Amino acid sequence: MSEPRVIKKYPNRRLYDTVESRYITLADIRRLVTDKVEFLVIDKKTQEDITRSILLQVISEQEHTGQPLMSQDFLSQCIRSYGGAMQNFVGNYLEQSLKLFSTQQQPNQTNAGSANPGSNTPPDPFMAMANIARQNYERWLAMQGEFLRAMSAGTAPPRPPGSVQEPAQEPADEDAPADTKQP
Repeated sequence: MSEPRVIKKYPNRRLYDTVESRYITLADIRRLVTDKVEFLVIDKKTQEDITRSILLQVISEQEHTGQPLMSQDFLSQCIRSYGGAMQNFVGNYLEQSLKLFSTQQQPNQTNAGSANPGSNTPPDPFMAMANIARQNYERWLAMQGEFLRAMSAGTAPPRPPGSVQEPAQEPADEDAPADTKQP
């Protein structure tokens, strides 16, 4: 794997791409991200890696100028997650969810677009989301099946101390002799 591209941020707040030997904008940074080019943004004065800060600026600019991706409620919930016991979990969950979404998005766009080959009709985003939901449901069912098989194979977690398992009662048998029938 090649070294990540280095972008230098100068004290005048300008970004300099060391590969292309030119100043770039946040829009150029966004293009690098969408083209999946690995890069680092280094503060020229302190030599500190400020990539995350620049990526947040790109997100902020997109939220301000384009159609917002994140609602005010979502952003508020993200802010509330900082400093709490669940901070790492929330970050990992969001990252994994977006990775899963992006891996599922490409095949679904291809499938949705191939529904009418040669047609000028754009892919149906609702159909793509329905496909993702169906695939997630199938994965959930498979995981549930594995869990239930593990439980029935005797790999269930031990019962807490002091808990007693009550014997299962058999249903009344109509053909059993009268003295053994249950009331």
